[in-house]
Amino acid sequence: MKTPEEYRESLKKMRSNIYKFGELIDDVTIHPSTRRTIMGHSQIFESAMTDEHKELLTTTSSLTGETISRYLSLVTDADQMVKNVNMKRLMFNLTGTCTGGRCVGFNGLNAMWATTYDIDQEHGTDYHQRIKSWLIDAQKRDITLAGALTDPKGDRTKPPHQQDDPDMSLHIVERRDDGIVVRGAKAMIAGVAAANEIIILPGTGYKEPDADYAVSFAIPRDTEKLTIVEARHPSDSRDHECGFDNPVEYGGITQAYLIFEDVFVPNERVFMAGEWKYSLKAVLNFIASYRSAIGGCVAGQGDVIVGASAMMSRANGLNEKVFREKLTQMIINNETTYGMGVAASVLGKKHPSGVWIPDSKLSNVNKVHVATLPYETKRLAQDISGGIAETGCMPSCEDMNSPLYGELLQKYMKAHVDGDTRTRIARLVEWLTIGGGVPGCMHGGGSPDGAKMIVNAKTDMQAYIDLARNVGRIKEEITPIERKR
Repeated sequence: MKTPEEYRESLKKMRSNIYKFGELIDDVTIHPSTRRTIMGHSQIFESAMTDEHKELLTTTSSLTGETISRYLSLVTDADQMVKNVNMKRLMFNLTGTCTGGRCVGFNGLNAMWATTYDIDQEHGTDYHQRIKSWLIDAQKRDITLAGALTDPKGDRTKPPHQQDDPDMSLHIVERRDDGIVVRGAKAMIAGVAAANEIIILPGTGYKEPDADYAVSFAIPRDTEKLTIVEARHPSDSRDHECGFDNPVEYGGITQAYLIFEDVFVPNERVFMAGEWKYSLKAVLNFIASYRSAIGGCVAGQGDVIVGASAMMSRANGLNEKVFREKLTQMIINNETTYGMGVAASVLGKKHPSGVWIPDSKLSNVNKVHVATLPYETKRLAQDISGGIAETGCMPSCEDMNSPLYGELLQKYMKAHVDGDTRTRIARLVEWLTIGGGVPGCMHGGGSPDGAKMIVNAKTDMQAYIDLARNVGRIKEEITPIERKR
């Protein structure tokens, strides 16, 4: 397994193909726009080597028997899935934000492990052996693996083949004896700058006319003809600032657009190429595990927010007991998403391929909670902290240390603690609630409306009605009223 230094060195050796603000980023490990997300992912490697965290961050490979990163493992039972949830919570505890350059890829490889098995059973293909060979090699190299599903889509009222521009979803444009060529884009992909490789999944379920859009593969992040554009983040204005203006050394979320300009993918890295009937299964396999584990993610950051809020109240000269009701609600919010994630994990089922698929209905219920409760937690944190923790209310670190007036700013910022400490805490709260530490709770891993659709699809309303009829001893069958069109 890699050391943090070896991980960062592996990124330095990659071809530069990431841009931001029109600039080619030569070295993602030191550039202000990407350095912190790299350091956050480095923390995974560092923590995996400690006695305190190695049991959670590492495991034994079910393929080779070697010790590997849990982020490159196959989840084979409920206990392993719960450890996934706990791992996500731990990493948010340690970094304060998302390490998406590993978690999405982790769920993606498990989703495609099951999907390739099913495809091979029907079509006699060798996708499952391909992903097995690729994964054994990935484990040996201890790579970081990002995952990409979301397509630009274009006009949402039209399927891909009816779009004015066929490239609005990633698709196969050429089939060769030795592989495929793909064109299009993947949008809003987390943590790509921190990744060695990217696993691509279909963005949704497709019908037969859109078979060329049903594609999955794994490629090195620096593959030829792949251009990556980092998205602008609200915290970008502070990327070049120092000190407490960037309060977290090991954390920062980045999102990117992946532009495929006739990218060649060799056969051994292709895991789906036109098997449209299995595109939706791949997505459902992914979201079942992702949306259960994300409950641990937001709870993990919520833990830090609770601590920062209590610390801010003390710094302001108030006992945190004054805010007991609000802090308790924040804790309830955290444990709700975490508990839902654990429940979805435990109540899942083992797929014939050997991987564990969490309960789909509970996973999607959890996604709806994740799209609401963390925002309430952040609002309460700002409420407790007072106006000082909102954007624009604090001088910069540079001004606080100015030889001309810094001493006076320090004087007027002090309360129960000195001005420097109080400002640092306030900046941390700001970062966690409206700054660079905010993960994509609303649409990360899919929209809450999409999750509600799955909950509805998994619900047998007639079964609920029959329960009520039996309890109420209602004899008459009450049929639904059909709407006139």
